Amino acid sequence: MHIVIVEDQLDVRESLCDLLLLSGCFAGVTAYEHAEELLAVKKLPESALYILDIGLPGMDGVECLVRLKARDPGAKVLMFTVMEHDDKVFSALKAGADGYLLKRETPEKILAAIDDALQGGAPMSSEIARRVLLSFREKPATPEGSSLLSEREIEVLEKLSKGFLYKEIAAQRGISLNTVKQHIHHIYEKMQVQNRTEAVLRYLGK
Repeated sequence: MHIVIVEDQLDVRESLCDLLLLSGCFAGVTAYEHAEELLAVKKLPESALYILDIGLPGMDGVECLVRLKARDPGAKVLMFTVMEHDDKVFSALKAGADGYLLKRETPEKILAAIDDALQGGAPMSSEIARRVLLSFREKPATPEGSSLLSEREIEVLEKLSKGFLYKEIAAQRGISLNTVKQHIHHIYEKMQVQNRTEAVLRYLGK
C-alpha cells in the first residue's frame, strides 16, 4: 500500500512522512504541498491511501477529495486537520471521506486509523465522533431503512457512527471481526447504501 499526503505545513508534512516510513508498513510515501500538485499527476499510484489536509491554500481538501473520487471511486481518503467545524466534517464525509483525524492525535492513533481504513473501517477522532453523535441527538428521526435492521445490526451501526474501529466493535460485542463485517454487509443491503459513510450519514439523518 502506497500512502499519499497533501499537507501545506512543512513540519507537519515531514513528521507524518517520517512516522509512516519508520513504521515499515507501507510500500512508499509521497507528499505534496498543494492539492493542485497532486491532481496534476497524470498517473496516480494504484491501491493508494490519501491523507488530505482540509485547510489547504488554493483548492481545499474537500474539493481535492471530490476530484480524487471522480478519478478513482475506490480510492481511500482520510482527512487530516486541526479544524473541527461541523460543516467541514460533514462536507468531507458526504464527499466520500473514509475517515477524519485531528492532527494532534498520537502517532499510534494515526497508524491504527490508517490500518482500520485499509480494512474497510471509518476511523474518526473522538472529538469528531462526538460532534457526529451530537448531530444525531439533535435529529432523532428514524433513519431510512433502519426499521429493517436487527437489534445486533443497529448496535453495530451505532458503534460505527461513534467512530469505533471494526476490531473495537468486535471486542466490545464479544464477536469475531468477520461477524462484524457480515453485519455491516447486511446493513448496507437493508439500508440500500454502498459504503459505511452513506450508512452512517443516513443513520444520522444527514
